[in-house]
Amino acid sequence: MTRTPLLRALLASAAIATSVVLAGCNSDQMSLASNAKANQPVPPKLVAAMQDKNMDLQSPMLVRLFKQEAELEVWKQDRSGVFQLLKSYPICRWSGDLGPKIREGDRQAPEGFYSISPAQMNPQSSYYLSFNTGYPNAFDKSLGRTGSQLMVHGDCSSRGCYAMTDEQIAEIYALGRESFFGGQRAFQLQAYPFKMTPANFAKHRNNPNMPFWKMLKEGNDHFEVTKQEPKVDFCEQKYVFDAVPLPNAGRPLQFNASAKCPAYTVPAEVADAVRKKDQKDQIQIADLVAKGTPVARLRTGIDGGMNQIFASKIPEGSTGLSESTDSPTLAMERAPGTIPPHVNPPRPSDNLLRAPETTAVAATPAPASPRIASASKDDIGGLLAASNRAASNHKGAASSQPASRHTEPPRPQAAVRTSNEARPTASSKPTLKPGVDTDTTSSAPARPTATISGAAPVVSSNNFDGRFSAFR
Repeated sequence: MTRTPLLRALLASAAIATSVVLAGCNSDQMSLASNAKANQPVPPKLVAAMQDKNMDLQSPMLVRLFKQEAELEVWKQDRSGVFQLLKSYPICRWSGDLGPKIREGDRQAPEGFYSISPAQMNPQSSYYLSFNTGYPNAFDKSLGRTGSQLMVHGDCSSRGCYAMTDEQIAEIYALGRESFFGGQRAFQLQAYPFKMTPANFAKHRNNPNMPFWKMLKEGNDHFEVTKQEPKVDFCEQKYVFDAVPLPNAGRPLQFNASAKCPAYTVPAEVADAVRKKDQKDQIQIADLVAKGTPVARLRTGIDGGMNQIFASKIPEGSTGLSESTDSPTLAMERAPGTIPPHVNPPRPSDNLLRAPETTAVAATPAPASPRIASASKDDIGGLLAASNRAASNHKGAASSQPASRHTEPPRPQAAVRTSNEARPTASSKPTLKPGVDTDTTSSAPARPTATISGAAPVVSSNNFDGRFSAFR
């Protein structure tokens, strides 16, 4: 038993090293093994929190995003095999409106279930560090939805992405890296318009995206009742969750997002728990509607949102489409990371409209079950090459892209990096960011050079250099 974690870590390292060999040997592709920013250790305070929650540093992780609350949650699997919430991170900036991304250039941050493999981790991002959300997935493609390079990244600047501070993304990136070292082939990203509560569904009951959001709620409910990563598949242009073959089925299930669903079932204990939860939620929603819960206002002219902890630190800052807690103590709290001087908070609009009261909540669509836990392509090397090419092309074209293109958002002209700066050499020393829990975190608008504070984490960070050296 004591050899199992080491074996899993070695297998994961072998897979990553093999992907680099398959992809080629240029400096960009090998940067995954030597980039200093990507090798920063998980802060000791967070490692201690894992130990308190009976988690291992290299256990599987899962990420959930909520636009309205402007929060990113990192969940980790504990030693009993269930997922627990490890930490919530306020989102510094997200783009667009509540609702899914439809087309390239609509400035929308995506919503749905996505899979993040090692190939989607970008250690050379122009926005400190990043990972690609994997949009569009098979469901998005079946509906003809378009878009590319939709990221979770640093720099607190977004045009279709979810932007954190540099310190936050350094910590999240490190957690993902360690999970890959532990043997996780991909971690799941669940992106929602808001937390899937009866209060939010009552408030947004007349939103035209409600049928889509009910489908996402089903996946949320699967996770909530099992505390396991739901298996995600796609068929008939819908999500299917935790599908298994029928008893005595002669062959494994085969799903196609645009084709008819195969005959499948959902484990009875899971289906029953999900059904009971949804029935309870629907009763609460109906009760809230009957009591006159106001319909969410349509706030036109606002592009995205920002968590109030960041908005409170910016002159005339606004949360935009994110919720405001109206807490007078926020101004006294330290911002979780450095807020760059070029941050562009969402601006309030004078055009505040109340949607008309019409129908109550529509019927929930039939459950389904998609697989997103594994990467959509088996060729990890191909994915890694494509990811690095996309990152390189994006950085080189950042200054020439049209304003509507959905990519990692461009920096202001004064802060734009040249193509040479986007490709660090072996002698370059990228600025490192401390963890958001360290005392060096600052809420000031300046972007000081900072190094990791404190010694190595309680558990070895198993950096990419060390892992790769055995396979060179």
